[in-house]
Amino acid sequence: MFYTSMLVVILGTVLYHVSQKLINPNVIPMASMSVTYAIALLFSLVSLFIFGKESAITSFKELNWASYTLGIVIFTLEIGFLFVYRSGWNINTAALFANIISAVILTFIGITIFKESISIKNIIGIVLSVIGMILMRK
Repeated sequence: MFYTSMLVVILGTVLYHVSQKLINPNVIPMASMSVTYAIALLFSLVSLFIFGKESAITSFKELNWASYTLGIVIFTLEIGFLFVYRSGWNINTAALFANIISAVILTFIGITIFKESISIKNIIGIVLSVIGMILMRK
């Protein structure tokens, strides 16, 4: 499951960015978002009844603020990338640029809030990623 779940994320990320880049520029962003979330809701509900129907009600009762906040955050992520691509960013740099900066911020959050550790290899990787990002933008 460890590598399989990462493969699902990688496949989803690739398809996500290709789909975002190919959204018709003549479509109002909120129309596209509405269809996107209608499909996501449909898949979520079908999956809920297939894989978790015995504990669905209990799970809804145990939701915390993070699930609701995630809905807002996902919306901002979706609309943000739609505008990123519409403003002219290339697909071969936009995601990498955003992910490197996000990884640096999340590393700091992981260390300070979640008390995660960081190794010298992690630090070197971050530095090389930031250098690579700078080189890509020139």
